[in-house]
This record gives sequence, structure tokens and C-alpha cells, in this order.
Amino acid sequence: MLKHALARPLSLAAAVSLSAVMATTVVADDGLGEYRDRFEPLPHLPPIPADNSLTPEKVELGNMLFFEPRISASGVISCATCHNPALGWTDRIARGTGHDGQIGARNSPTVLNSGFLESQFWDGREPDLEGQALGPIQDSVEMAMDLDHAIERLNEFELYQKKFAEAYPDESDPITIDNLAKALATFQRTLNTPNSPFDRYLRGDMDALTQQQKDGMVAFADNGCIACHRGPALTDSNFWAIQVPGSTDVGRYDVTGDDADMYKFRTPTLRNVAVTYPYMNNGATETLEEAVAIMGREMLNREFEDETIADITAFLHSLTGEMPDFEIPALP
Repeated sequence: MLKHALARPLSLAAAVSLSAVMATTVVADDGLGEYRDRFEPLPHLPPIPADNSLTPEKVELGNMLFFEPRISASGVISCATCHNPALGWTDRIARGTGHDGQIGARNSPTVLNSGFLESQFWDGREPDLEGQALGPIQDSVEMAMDLDHAIERLNEFELYQKKFAEAYPDESDPITIDNLAKALATFQRTLNTPNSPFDRYLRGDMDALTQQQKDGMVAFADNGCIACHRGPALTDSNFWAIQVPGSTDVGRYDVTGDDADMYKFRTPTLRNVAVTYPYMNNGATETLEEAVAIMGREMLNREFEDETIADITAFLHSLTGEMPDFEIPALP
């Protein structure tokens, strides 16, 4: 499905017709234009790096590799283990379970819309999805697989030899660590969730949100949440210090060794936040209402009233978009 969608872009006539249809669906303004102007709808695709073009062949290969457990030491863990499509592309447990039943140090973030982030992982230790893709494979707590051994395993299968050759037709020996990372990153850049109720609202459908969700948008902006949760993915991709209840994790300090980075974590995206629970870096916050209260207290020095929490929570539910169209691959 995705391959055909990439292969057949809209014609100019179809695009004009679609624009005309969308224009006719706009209803009367609700008087909140000054708030709408502070947000951005989510595009269908994130920026694509110049050295890793997005092609149908690369997406198909990345899709297979994302679900491939044989690039783990045990042969039973894949990227999809902690990033399950049925669970908001995360695992909905406090901290992921990896190799030999080990428990990870942090909550597994969703990979949805991850191509819009300016750094990866809670501590931002990788700048892009290509770097992120290899981390869990070789991490001793997660997939615990030596990268050279992973390449050896993939080379054992004629189907992977064929798929890598199709994805990288100009290379004589395409099954490499670099191409493994690029294929996984390319697939992840297609896992986006546009056309949420909030996106439709920003594009002119005033009835896409309930009145409570609109009240929550106003409260979200007026209370300062938008200072960090902004842009199309509702994150500034910056790092902020927060003392999450029950957590002793020093965050970005592990990466930089700079005392100024103690307890700092990357601002998480709020896209699809209603379906990617539990919350915070340690996954100890079970409900969205609790998360809103904690963020108000820890980051804004405010004790939100119950009505404000309910309104902001309702607004956050409007950020759940259409899940990506993909197929569970048949592996060799």
C-alpha cells in the first residue's frame, strides 16, 4: 500500500480538486485565530536527509528489518517488541523488557513522528534516526547483538540479498551496517500521524474539536505549555531539567558530563500522547491527567485546578492522528 502511494503522487488536477474540496469544508471562524496561529499542523512527511533518500524499496526493506528478530542475540526480539504498532508504536509498560528479561532504564518512547525530532532518545545521544536505529540492536540490555554478526545473519538469506540490492542498486555489496541503519531510519520516517482532529482544526475545520478541547488549547497556551511543546510535533527538541517522581535518572548528564545537564531530558512529542502511556522517562506516571498535573507543578510552578487538568487532557486527546498505513512483512 505504501509503495503504491509513494509511486503515484497526486496529479496537478487532482491536487487542485482536493484543495477546492477542502476549501468548501471550512466553516465559520470560532474567534480563536490568535491561538491557532501559535500552532502548526503536522506534515505527511518529515525532512528527508540528502544522503538517505526515501524510496519505496528502502521503505519495504526497513519495514522487514523493523520486525526482524534474528538481528537480536536471542533471535526473538525485534524493534517492534518495544515499538508495537498495536500499542501506539511503544510497549505501554513502564520500562521495556529486553535480552534475557532485563529491564531497561527508561520508558520506551513511541517511534511515531520520530522523523520530526531534532535528536533521538530521552537524552538526545543520537542526532538522527540513522544513529538511533543501531543503538537498540547492539545495546546489551535490549537486543544485545554485535552489528557485524547482524550483517552476517542477514547475508544468510537470499531474500535479504535481493531486497538490499533493490534498495541500494548502485552498490556491489549492499548489506552493510550503514545501509541497515538507513533502511530502518527510512521506514521510521513514514510512521507519521497527520490529520488528527487538531490538524483538521488548524486547517480550517472549526468543528473538528469539541468546546472542551478548544478550552484546553487555550489553557495549554495561556499557562505556558506551548513554550516547550511547539512546532508540528509539539516539541522543541530541547533538554529541560525535571525531577520526575520516583526517578533518580540523571538524564543528559550521562551524555555530556556537564553538571548543567543533570536531570535534563528531551521534550517528548505530544503527538498521540493519549495512546502512548505510561509517561515520563521512568514510565511511572500512569494517566494523562497525572502527567498534566506533574508538568504544571514541576515545569511551570503551578498547581492546576481539576477543570484545567480536564480541559488540557481533552485537548491532548485531539492530537491522536491517523495511524500509518503499513503491512506486517512476511520474513524469510
